[in-house]
Amino acid sequence: MAESLRPGMLLVAAVGLSDGVFDQTVVLLLDSDESGKVGVVLNRLSGYELDDALPQWAELVCEPKKLFDGGPVSQRGAICLAIPIDEDPPGWRQVHGQVGLLNLDTPTEIADGAYTHLRIFAGYSGWDAGQLESEVKRGMWHVVTSLPEDPFDPLPQTLWNRVLRRQGGDLALYSTWSKAAEFN
Repeated sequence: MAESLRPGMLLVAAVGLSDGVFDQTVVLLLDSDESGKVGVVLNRLSGYELDDALPQWAELVCEPKKLFDGGPVSQRGAICLAIPIDEDPPGWRQVHGQVGLLNLDTPTEIADGAYTHLRIFAGYSGWDAGQLESEVKRGMWHVVTSLPEDPFDPLPQTLWNRVLRRQGGDLALYSTWSKAAEFN
């Protein structure tokens, strides 16, 4: 299981995960080592406007042109994911496949036109050593392969359902679940 928890994999919240933090989330893993795991929630908008937080980047991000909520850790910090047009542009580091992290200290003049996709997240999601592995064993997360377009999906509110549906089998059945369908 530890090998499946590598950068580029998606964590899809199980229907039973209702902690108020990760309900129906899709998390892209960005880093994994012996000290723990780091990722960003792909399908939740933050309560802040990108124009207010990082106005210089607002026109460079893909639709929806919003600031996303990457998770509960370091909410005052920002993480930028991007797919470059050319290999290894200044300030960019590959995470998995075409997707990488763009340093937000990079001048926007350099970034403008250098990326096909760009999205900014406030905060991140983090797990201490062994914590995420334990949560996966307890059935809190489904670990699935990401597609390059997942971090930049233009309809984030339906990403959880669509990622589950494309898995087929039992996981696809969960894609029809909603909180309204729960029995009390």
